[in-house]
Amino acid sequence: MGSRRFVIIVVGMPGSGKSTFSIVAKELGIHVINLGDIVREEVVRRGLEQNLENLLKVAKQLRETIGNDAIMKLAIPKIKEALTTHCIIVVDGVRSLDEVECLKKEVGVEIVVLAVYAPPKLRFQRLASRGRPGDPKTWEEFRKRDLEELSWGLGNIIALADIVIVNDSSYEKFISSVRSLLSKVYLEWCI
Repeated sequence: MGSRRFVIIVVGMPGSGKSTFSIVAKELGIHVINLGDIVREEVVRRGLEQNLENLLKVAKQLRETIGNDAIMKLAIPKIKEALTTHCIIVVDGVRSLDEVECLKKEVGVEIVVLAVYAPPKLRFQRLASRGRPGDPKTWEEFRKRDLEELSWGLGNIIALADIVIVNDSSYEKFISSVRSLLSKVYLEWCI
């Protein structure tokens, strides 16, 4: 394995396919760090019930007390540790350019921002059918959540992405294109 290390930051609006991207990466042996897991760990550490309300409240409190890049700051030790044994890692759940800048400053590796894009109506259908806690049930709830995510600066990262994958057809086709992309970058970067 070469000495170069890469972090792929995967971003996208809710329901775009970020989780599927991360699942495929894991299946290919690529280490994935999810920033949402960092917040979940903090909720548990505080002795709170793991529900959407507490997750959002703790994430907001962390940003208010530590800064907009709070969750990335908490993830840095895990990212550095993973990079000691992996050529590529994926970081999922980045919400702001502040978090990207924090990663660039704290970890001396090459960073690639990959955006997963899917049209809003398709994302709404996916979210309504997957039924995770906190997923919107109505179009109004969906729009409200989108605007909240965009208010954190997510749209800026998506607009400045190095790579964009469009996820607007079948699940199988998306998985195939993610596998193809990750296999290609692994061969180029790590072999």
